[in-house]
Amino acid sequence: MSTTTTEALPDTTLLRFATAGSVDDGKSTLVGRLLHDSKSVLADQLEAVERASASRGQDAPDLALLTDGLRAEREQGITIDVAYRYFATPRRRFILADTPGHVQYTRNMVTGASTAELTVILVDARNGVVEQTRRHAAIAALLRVPHVVLAVNKMDLVGYEERVFAAIAEEFTAYATELGVPEVTAIPISALAGDNVVEPSANMDWYGGPTVLEHLETVPVSHDLAHCHARLPVQYVIRPQTAEHPDYRGYAGQIAAGTFRVGDQVTVLPSGRTSTISGIDLLGEPVDVAWTTQSVTVLLADDIDVSRGDLIVPTKDAPATTQDVEATVCHVTDAPLTVGHRVLLKHGTRTVKAVVKDIPSRLTLDDLSLHPHPGQLVANDIGRVKIRTAEPLPVDSYADSRRTGSFILIDPADGTTLTAGMVGESFASPEPVKDAADDDGWDF
Repeated sequence: MSTTTTEALPDTTLLRFATAGSVDDGKSTLVGRLLHDSKSVLADQLEAVERASASRGQDAPDLALLTDGLRAEREQGITIDVAYRYFATPRRRFILADTPGHVQYTRNMVTGASTAELTVILVDARNGVVEQTRRHAAIAALLRVPHVVLAVNKMDLVGYEERVFAAIAEEFTAYATELGVPEVTAIPISALAGDNVVEPSANMDWYGGPTVLEHLETVPVSHDLAHCHARLPVQYVIRPQTAEHPDYRGYAGQIAAGTFRVGDQVTVLPSGRTSTISGIDLLGEPVDVAWTTQSVTVLLADDIDVSRGDLIVPTKDAPATTQDVEATVCHVTDAPLTVGHRVLLKHGTRTVKAVVKDIPSRLTLDDLSLHPHPGQLVANDIGRVKIRTAEPLPVDSYADSRRTGSFILIDPADGTTLTAGMVGESFASPEPVKDAADDDGWDF
């Protein structure tokens, strides 16, 4: 049976981006304007928005309704859930996550931005940079989003004044730079009027930069698969044991990073056993090579013990396994995370018991100072934690791999997601702290 040998180029025409910002800064209106002015709205969708707007006594269609789909969102005029939208222009395809602005829904912003290559952070020109703006900038930096757009919205309500825009752009850029955000592009807009969203604004001739859509279409997107650490979390073991496939044993999962090829020497973690890739099946067909985000089945030359939760990696590029995980986290639930908290840690397809051994610091958003040893993190706090796991985990630094350098903490009692974590150093790196003693059952 022949195998496919053609290696496709990475898809650089797809951009994943998220919108964020404080309450009523106009995120959903901006998204609606993008969809409407780029001709990405179907006629029946626009008619539904016009009817809904008319029923609320509005003269013009409320474009925010194109994304605010929940009844509670429409009734309250706010965004609660992450709304994903797919649209395309002749130059690029887009996956957009419209995230909430309310503080209590910050957890949804973390979800939407976790896979984004660009984040658009909106600021109301009348209010400037507020606490939630700083929080969203911090999360974008924490999640290593490579491109940040500052959209200074509602410029029509401040007379399209250049000095207002310049002051906000200077304040935000200084803050974001201190966080380590690699690139900030500031654009003055009016989402309601359409200024500088898709078409250049005639009201702001002092601005010579790109519109929002033009920047989205031209920002460089890097999918450099060749230099990624190859990682395959095993999701399922396929063993049909049929007459046609009596000895077939494959390890299925979605490639989290990098590229795998037939003939590669690989190691299975955490056991450390080694073998060679003897085959790769993709959509039922054998291939010679597979890369990031493809769901594949890998066959190994040796009959070794591999199960769900294991990680297949190149032998020459295997991460170290550890039971001591230090990370920066964003706490996303109402119940606090405390020192000594017993949790489940989900990393890739593996879930293990763990204990929060220490919380060395919490980030203060106003001045980016560190509050040492807060003892707990409450909803929407960003801080450093030190975790001891019951079993060794093969974790990467989040700076090296967003997929295998991240994890979530789960309440073992009810399955609630407590915390989103990023392994390794960050802008909130604390002073080294000794382990606190922990007994009472879960001391690993």
